[in-house]
Amino acid sequence: MSAESLIVPCASCHALNRLPRTRLADAPSCGKCHQPIISGHPLVLDEASFDRHAGRGDLPLVVDFWAPWCGPCKMMAPAFEEAAGLLAPAIRLAKVDTESEPNLAARFGIRSIPTLVLFRGGREIARQAGAMNTAGIVQWVRAQAH
Repeated sequence: MSAESLIVPCASCHALNRLPRTRLADAPSCGKCHQPIISGHPLVLDEASFDRHAGRGDLPLVVDFWAPWCGPCKMMAPAFEEAAGLLAPAIRLAKVDTESEPNLAARFGIRSIPTLVLFRGGREIARQAGAMNTAGIVQWVRAQAH
C-alpha cells in the first residue's frame, strides 16, 4: 500500500476497493456492487467478512463483541451506532455476535461482553471491556487509534 491509497472493504459486499486517501470522505462507491463503501453505521461481520475487514482493510477497525442476551450490550448499541457515524470515514466500527460467531470469540479470547477491540493491519492494538456511552467510545477509539 502506498501512503496515497488505501484498501477499503465495501460495507455491503465486502469486496476490496483501492481508493486514494484523499477520496475517503467523498462517499466513494464500491467497484463491484456500486453501494457506498463506507456507510457510517457499524458493519455486521461473520468469520469470512471479519478477516477481510480486519486483515485486508487499511482502516482501523473497532469491533464490538456482543451477544443478544446481554443487557449491557443492548444498552451500549445506540451509543456504538452513533460513534460509528462520528468516527467515519477514517475509522470503521463493526459488531460480532459472539453467539452466532463463537469461533471469532474464541480466537480473540473474549471472556466478557461487551468488549471493544481495535484492530489495525490485522493485529489487535487495544481492548476495552464494559459498556460505554458515545463520548466514551469516541474518546477511547481516538486515543488508541492515533
